[in-house]
Amino acid sequence: MYLIIFDVDGTLVDSQKTILQGLQVGFEAAGLPMPDRETALSIVGRSLDEAFLDLVGPEHQDKIPVMSNAYKQAKWSRRREGLDLDPLYPGAREAIMRLNARDDVLLGIATGKAMRGVKHMLDTHDLHGRFVTVQTADTSPSKPHPDMVLRAMAETGADRTRTIMIGDTGFDMAMAKAAGTHALGVAWGYHDHDRLSADGADKIIQTYAELDLALGELLDFDKETI
Repeated sequence: MYLIIFDVDGTLVDSQKTILQGLQVGFEAAGLPMPDRETALSIVGRSLDEAFLDLVGPEHQDKIPVMSNAYKQAKWSRRREGLDLDPLYPGAREAIMRLNARDDVLLGIATGKAMRGVKHMLDTHDLHGRFVTVQTADTSPSKPHPDMVLRAMAETGADRTRTIMIGDTGFDMAMAKAAGTHALGVAWGYHDHDRLSADGADKIIQTYAELDLALGELLDFDKETI
């Protein structure tokens, strides 16, 4: 079996607007100035506490709990109101459905989101039942630690040579390399081509239309559904 693991934010869904809203609430709660947009989005993919720590530095470490709690509360409130409906990137649904239809492919998720956030995404886009393994910040160390990928392989029995991590940040690429798997970068997310390459991307695609070809090159992917 092939194991194809997707990141969520910046890879499957365009969540930059809602992430920035949450970060703004967190910084306001701590009485700290919000960083510029590029800096703020550079931490997407990290677990929430680690993301705030990366942004504020160790000198403000004591403010992390307040910031994280404010972020979570804002998220939960907006979701109850039917907001925070992050759209899928063009071609993402079609790619998931196409791969899920194969009986030689298992799909997984590895994300800095909490499981609650993943379930919200699956509910929003009617994707329940497509992913056989879901790894989140609730049970694993933050990316780029390899634990999420290692857990996904352990749960599915997949071999690392037939496993690939697809993500938009250097954190995803470094995580995949640390786990000994293939790493496929996507160019539409939060880290640029140079960052993805430097952190270990085996290949970078520009759109989901290029996904199947890239999988074929990296995994020796059988092009016919069995």
